[in-house]
Amino acid sequence: MIEDVDPGMSPSNHNSENSSRGYIVPIGGAEEKFDNPEILDRFIDICGGKKARISIIPTASELAETGRNYEKLFRKIGIQHAQVLQILTRKDCQASEHLDYIEKSDGVFMTGGNQLRLSTTLGGTPVAQMIRRRNAKGMHVAGTSAGAAFMPEHMIAGGDEGSTPSPAMVTMAPGLGLTNNFIIDQHFRQRDRLGRLLTALAYNPFAVGIGLDEDTAAFIRPGDNLEVVGSGGITIIDPSNLSYSSMDRARRGDPVSLIDVKLHILIAGGKFEIRSRKAFAENATAE
Repeated sequence: MIEDVDPGMSPSNHNSENSSRGYIVPIGGAEEKFDNPEILDRFIDICGGKKARISIIPTASELAETGRNYEKLFRKIGIQHAQVLQILTRKDCQASEHLDYIEKSDGVFMTGGNQLRLSTTLGGTPVAQMIRRRNAKGMHVAGTSAGAAFMPEHMIAGGDEGSTPSPAMVTMAPGLGLTNNFIIDQHFRQRDRLGRLLTALAYNPFAVGIGLDEDTAAFIRPGDNLEVVGSGGITIIDPSNLSYSSMDRARRGDPVSLIDVKLHILIAGGKFEIRSRKAFAENATAE
């Protein structure tokens, strides 16, 4: 039976004291799938191992085989209960079979593609509400590339490459809303996206920016503390002590000045605490 989903469930309900919330696992895209699928193995592990039930949502992709490829991959790793939910339209987001499967799942995995396909198809629907509600009660949610960008309340929908922030460098849209503490960008180093993440944060320096390299994931546990898994790095941008910004008077195409922004580069094993805003190297222990 489908649980009663509260459409008003918001990221503020997922506060730092909510120890029952499931993990949020944004992946930077191009994760290793065959030789050493460390990120996927870790996701399966937190979902309960090979007996876990995984819902695969391929909505972001325009390729018909994307979902089936991940289904085959999860089954090759040893998951018997991995199922593609063919959600292509907003009507599909009301299908009882999809809602039933998510309700019984230990984890949801959203594939890459175009994050606007996710937001325009899932946004405000029973499927989105179910994912948020189940994550708040312990189900783990992972997303790669577009699936990662879609996770937070504020989603980077697109933008330009480059290292210097500029007012027109990024387009924002509402995301899934699993957290409002982070803004996430992916393929970060490979596609030179520092400027657009800085621009997104400059509009409202409330959230922390997470820039994910390819084959790299942030395992964000209840309480919004994260650990880095994978072969690349994660760029953490903390604007909480921003003392000056020229964003409010910059014109389209102008560079933007930002002073007292803190930046960390973390590799596998590195950690970041959202409450203390402290970063820890891979060989250090978070307090």
